[in-house]
Amino acid sequence: MKELVEHTEGINRLMARYGVKFGIYKGGEFHEQLFPFDAIPRVITHDDFQQLEKGLIQRVDALNLFLNDIYSEKKIIKDGVIPEEFVFISSGYLPQCEGITPPKNIYSHISGIDLVLGKDGEWYILEDNLRIPSGASYPMIAREICRRVSPATFSNNSVVDNRNYAAMLRQTMDWVNTGGIPVIMTPGRYNAAYFEHSYLAERTGSELATCTDLFVEDNYLYYRDYREKKQKVGVIYRRISDEYLDPMTFNPESLIGIPNIMDVYRSGNVAIVNAPGNGVADDKGIYYFVPKMIRYYLDQEPILKNAPTYLPFYDEDRKYVLDNLEKLVVKDVAEAGGYGVIFGNELSSEKLSEMKKLIEKESRRFIAQEVVDFQDMEVMEGEDRVLRKADLRAFVLSGETTKVWPSGLTRFSRNADSFVVNSSQGGGFKDTWVLSQWKK
Repeated sequence: MKELVEHTEGINRLMARYGVKFGIYKGGEFHEQLFPFDAIPRVITHDDFQQLEKGLIQRVDALNLFLNDIYSEKKIIKDGVIPEEFVFISSGYLPQCEGITPPKNIYSHISGIDLVLGKDGEWYILEDNLRIPSGASYPMIAREICRRVSPATFSNNSVVDNRNYAAMLRQTMDWVNTGGIPVIMTPGRYNAAYFEHSYLAERTGSELATCTDLFVEDNYLYYRDYREKKQKVGVIYRRISDEYLDPMTFNPESLIGIPNIMDVYRSGNVAIVNAPGNGVADDKGIYYFVPKMIRYYLDQEPILKNAPTYLPFYDEDRKYVLDNLEKLVVKDVAEAGGYGVIFGNELSSEKLSEMKKLIEKESRRFIAQEVVDFQDMEVMEGEDRVLRKADLRAFVLSGETTKVWPSGLTRFSRNADSFVVNSSQGGGFKDTWVLSQWKK
């Protein structure tokens, strides 16, 4: 036990030294904090990972087909699988992206799929993140540091090497590159995930750039380096939200975007990773329809399950939600990062009544889910082992083929009574070990 405590503390000291931090805004001020690491890993067997891998590839392939369809022919709407108004009132749907075909028809190049392992032994998908999912850099550097502290640990336990993420990412970027250098675009030092931006740029051999380094000329995107030399950009992994990407197309007040980049993208002269407009597919309401997408586009039964979900948008579901609100979890579809999550069993009678009225008034704004009783995981708290809720963000990369990184970001709650594990809510993380077939 003493060795495990020292191991955890030593790794956290090294990560603090290397600047492995997560930034959050509180009260309008930017604060950086250590993303606490726990040395007890999550272990996934070879057979379990194979099943997860199949299900994740299936899901992401269907989501990419949905995005391709929804910004072109809209067959899924015409065939009555998803209601038309449900798609077009989504805050993630961008009419400015209508008719644009991204290079190689890939919209979500990097998908972050959040899952939990239920006490029934089943994996449940909680949400899909297809805009700019973050977090891969943390297990990458944690594993790197752990290897320095205890190099024999991984070979002795037959853990699949996770150091290939940067190579997978670069291959994905190269596959859609339209001819030019690769760039990772960051809004700057005060972004919550700036560490990740710089780390991935270094590991993939990409230029790390802000909007001041990038400009459009003759319908091409260029990067201006420190020598004032300009280089054509073929693929840009942007780490800013859609609305700030191009002030000429989206938010005209954006100071961190690149004027006219959407014209370059529309002309097929640059690939944008991930594609603008992806938010329509990871809307928490659209999540309800993903199993139907899999059946519609792939003619397959879903391998992985959604958490049991209800849409108050539908009369029958709304009635069920209102009658059972005290045992459900309600999510605001416009929120992220663990915000806008309300557990019905924590509400007073007065608050329950207020919530019911709000759901009746703004039914499209919310989804409701059964509370998945997911497994606790051991974490270190001081010198004690305690049980905490944990999820897994799996990273799925879509290039020439769709691949699942054999690792992932396991996040855990540091609060004994909380199901919320997000880093922005004070959670920690641990390494995710995928075991090889030849476990010793």
